[in-house]
Amino acid sequence: MRVSLTDISLDDLKPWRRGKVRDVYEASDGRLIIVATDRLSAFDCVLPTGIPDKGGVLTRLSAFWFDKVRHIVRTHYITCEAKRFPEPFRQYAGVLQGRTMLVLRAERVDFECVVRGYLAGSAWAEYRKSGTICGQPVEPGLRESQRLPQPMFTPARKAASGHDENVSFDVMKADLGGDLAERLRRLSAELYSFGAAYCETRGLLLADSKFEFGVLGGEVVLIDELFSPDSSRFWPVEHYAAGRPQPSFDKQFVRDYLDSIGWDRTPPAPPLPPDVVTKTRERYLEAAHRICGPAEV
Repeated sequence: MRVSLTDISLDDLKPWRRGKVRDVYEASDGRLIIVATDRLSAFDCVLPTGIPDKGGVLTRLSAFWFDKVRHIVRTHYITCEAKRFPEPFRQYAGVLQGRTMLVLRAERVDFECVVRGYLAGSAWAEYRKSGTICGQPVEPGLRESQRLPQPMFTPARKAASGHDENVSFDVMKADLGGDLAERLRRLSAELYSFGAAYCETRGLLLADSKFEFGVLGGEVVLIDELFSPDSSRFWPVEHYAAGRPQPSFDKQFVRDYLDSIGWDRTPPAPPLPPDVVTKTRERYLEAAHRICGPAEV
């Protein structure tokens, strides 16, 4: 088993921001260095056990997709080639290569833009209880994992800590203004449609995905990550059948394990056993292999 890198030290350099998975450093000329660690979060809690190669998978997939969607929206991505990083980061190429992106710094829009194409996860739980998805009425009689009549845009206001808050599109418009909110909804729909169509050519269904945006020089840009197992739910086409849960290439396997042992989702999270780590790693690697093709990780 390869060793996971949950904490990455760059000597005396300190992260500008440390997220659940990524450490972000300030670079020169309005740029940032984003390091994807092997940390894993579930139910808004960082687990004490990392997943080997996870950071590399997130970086490889995001770089792949950022290049693919440039015809839809400008992105913050510059390169993930460590030899092109500015100093002092270039001297750490050995540890940063393969899990790090150099990006443009944008002013983050504090909403997650979620598009759901299938009825799964928390949306399925809410639908069973109230017949709604994120508060929006949906036609009755749908089954678990069923394809929705049309993809749904369900924004969430980002929280400084803990759970993001699902809100209506009207709330999003009130906070951001109608023009920006409408543009984010349209871009999210275009990105989801493009990603779902491409994934189907690779034997995957894109059940849902979240997008994050920023503003740079008055222009909307796509930031953070894109169509990765941390931000999206992928299902293998060959095993799909509505009316039941689906095997997936994301961290749902970990969520299911944590539920099975009765964890109450209150920190600290319990460690993961080796077999759960191994199977989760395999799912992340398989997602990258199916989407991007074979690569050494």
